[in-house]
Amino acid sequence: MGKKRVAVVTGSTSGIGLGIAWKLARDGYDIVLNGLGDKGDIENLRSDIEKETEVAVTFEDADLANPIEIESMITRVLKFHGSVDILVNNAGIQFVSAVEDFPTEQWNRVIDINLNAAFHTTRLVTPSMKKNGFGRIVNIASAHGLVASPFKSAYVAAKHGIVGFTKSVALELAEFGVTCNAICPGWVETPLVQTQVDALAIEKKMSKEAVIKNFMLERQPTRKFVQIEEIASLTSFLVSESARSITGSSYSIDGGWTAH
Repeated sequence: MGKKRVAVVTGSTSGIGLGIAWKLARDGYDIVLNGLGDKGDIENLRSDIEKETEVAVTFEDADLANPIEIESMITRVLKFHGSVDILVNNAGIQFVSAVEDFPTEQWNRVIDINLNAAFHTTRLVTPSMKKNGFGRIVNIASAHGLVASPFKSAYVAAKHGIVGFTKSVALELAEFGVTCNAICPGWVETPLVQTQVDALAIEKKMSKEAVIKNFMLERQPTRKFVQIEEIASLTSFLVSESARSITGSSYSIDGGWTAH
């Protein structure tokens, strides 16, 4: 049996990224985790995935706002594994503010982590992918990569940028066996979102159910959260051989949000 293919998933110590990492591990890919959190908790997580799926799982704590740390991470991964076959650019942060009050440092950090980091990881893995004649890049964008909301100017700008970046990279790499696609989720049921629901329920003096219906999912016609497993399954398909002719595409998984 040949060497397992290697998947780097950024922002994968929780939420969507963790779900994707678990799915790809179960599919048989060696996994490189990256993200924030307690070191002990992350080690337990790494070990759990490795034991259950019997693939190699490593962890990189690179700060994706720092291009030097990104380059060091990819260099180590390439040296250890020999290649990066799958890259999932998932890491992201949010900051909400009126544009006239938007703190410059927060704007820069949102753009750095949500957009610039994907550029740096992609540029660094592309030579290996081209050389091997195989690669899959999946960028986790957002419904906000296709439509806008007020008070989220940095996030919307970054996610629109990711969708455009995806198309351009796909065109550049199309003849090398490398695909690049984007997934655009709506509201996803993650621990972070649940924390937001709890906070809004207290602030608005409403039930959690009312907050979800009237504030979180008002644009999502299904009135249901997207599940992490749905995004993980779509990622699994896009990195498979069955998706070798799919490139430069953006897939909405948003309960009908962007169909309006």
